[in-house]
Amino acid sequence: MDFSKMVKRICTGPIRCSAVAAAFGLIAVTAVSSRAAELDNDGLDIIQLRPNFYMIAGAGGNIAVDIGVDGVVLANAGSEAAADRVIAAIKKLTPLPVRYIIDTNADPEFVGGNGKISKSGLTIFVNALGGNNGLLNAMTNGGGAQILAHDSVLKRMSAPTGKASAFPAESWPNEAFLFDRWYIRMNDDPIEITYQPAAHSNADSFAFFRKSDVVAAGDVMDTTRFPKIDIANGGSVQGEIAALNKLIEIAIPPGPFIYEGIGTYVIPGHGRACLQLDVVDYRDMVVEVRDAIEDMIKQGMTLDQIKAAHPALPYETEYGTEEGSTSEFVEAVYKSLTGKK
Repeated sequence: MDFSKMVKRICTGPIRCSAVAAAFGLIAVTAVSSRAAELDNDGLDIIQLRPNFYMIAGAGGNIAVDIGVDGVVLANAGSEAAADRVIAAIKKLTPLPVRYIIDTNADPEFVGGNGKISKSGLTIFVNALGGNNGLLNAMTNGGGAQILAHDSVLKRMSAPTGKASAFPAESWPNEAFLFDRWYIRMNDDPIEITYQPAAHSNADSFAFFRKSDVVAAGDVMDTTRFPKIDIANGGSVQGEIAALNKLIEIAIPPGPFIYEGIGTYVIPGHGRACLQLDVVDYRDMVVEVRDAIEDMIKQGMTLDQIKAAHPALPYETEYGTEEGSTSEFVEAVYKSLTGKK
């Protein structure tokens, strides 16, 4: 059957054409996600999303890899334990140095590899190196790649005077911004970093590679489990929903000519690469569970009673397979709505 006639026939039924387009896009993303690089990557999955854009999975949090004339730009660095494997995998993709690491949050599985991967790369201030420039060497990990993040990430990774930091100084961002939006241009790709307050935590950002049409979403989205809302570190279900709405706004679905390619890729903190429709489904799940728990709170139910009522039951087979995920999510939503910590 002719492809255009097939789409037209489907669209005359109860399914909207936009949903059909997204469905075909999902077929495409599934095919891409299953095509790992043929090289031996030591337990890492390397998925090619665009001709010069990859996703590395299996190193802790997912890593976005943008390759171009300026070098390599990463969104996230994975865990400390996986850093050597990540460096080796990148070298198999390109001989160019890592120039930037953009942190989307401050969790160890995303920033633990910062220091080692930064030192394996090359600073953008290469012409200023040389001589006894101690300040510049300190700011660039001895000439390594820049580590860029919102100031909230730097605050979480460092520590107040007199307290020990959870991360060595070489892993801290050496470029931190205070605004809700920051941007750089590397590899002829405008890269927009937008701060998402009080979402998974109080230190979340999206990294949107505009030309490549890929968004690294960090742990605001996790296709392997219910959202992990870190109440102790400023996360909230309201902020989570607001961030997912922003992600939906950024991503563009496929269409109208769905056979010419797919829409914006969204790289979640963990799990497979997604399209806008996946984010919509994930957002709707969070909203529906939030609404159910809010109604139970209005009825005077306690947290234990709410957990026993299984407000997330329709989604547990998809997002609740990890032990403790459902209980943690329900408790986080409850605490968000009641103001308890």
